[in-house]
Amino acid sequence: MMCSDKNSIQQNLEQIRQQIRAAEQQYSRHSNSVQLLAVSKTKPIEAIKQAIDAGQTQFGENYVQEGVDKIQYFAQHYNHSELEWHFIGPIQSNKTRPIAENFDWVHSIDREKIAQRLNDQRPAELPPLQVLIQVNTSGEASKSGIQQDEVFALAELINRLPNLTLRGLMSIPENVSDHQSQLAAFNQLAEIQSKLHALYPQMDTLSMGMSGDMPAAIEAGSTMVRIGTAIFGARDYR
Repeated sequence: MMCSDKNSIQQNLEQIRQQIRAAEQQYSRHSNSVQLLAVSKTKPIEAIKQAIDAGQTQFGENYVQEGVDKIQYFAQHYNHSELEWHFIGPIQSNKTRPIAENFDWVHSIDREKIAQRLNDQRPAELPPLQVLIQVNTSGEASKSGIQQDEVFALAELINRLPNLTLRGLMSIPENVSDHQSQLAAFNQLAEIQSKLHALYPQMDTLSMGMSGDMPAAIEAGSTMVRIGTAIFGARDYR
């Protein structure tokens, strides 16, 4: 299943979409309320083309230059206006300009300086950058993300920035295997999102859930799951 020939990527996408629809049904979510973000980091152009041919239009990238190269390639060689590019990795201050100039969404804002730079560097001719605040729900020092008690101040700042549209929250919770522990972590993020949504009605996105914890994320209210290996096969980090 994990080889990257055309049929397997198409089959993998169909299988994951079926799993998402089944989880929506199981947890009384509206049909098609959960979007699939295909995490294409380290994956070649050819694999992304195959996913596009199978109907996938939303792609997530972790590395700035690799992502920008892919965005520019598809803009030049692939007439597909519906493609949507999401930056989902940690953001260094010196890398904000290419993110602001090329991506449609950013999932990983975790401090004021990054939000301000993305706003200031977003080209005037482009629509506002759709952004999420990354929250560290596990308290692990190794994880990116703002602490939960700092989220509201950052949301207030972002909401005032004209070239950013605050759309929601993202998290990468602690890697645990049992459903109830996964659910507890996701419920924390959903609770913060609910409070913020009352203040900022445009906040409609919860980016949470990956291959190993997708059902729990959907049960807790995820609207976007980030899936890579289960679509494209194991990553090559060479």
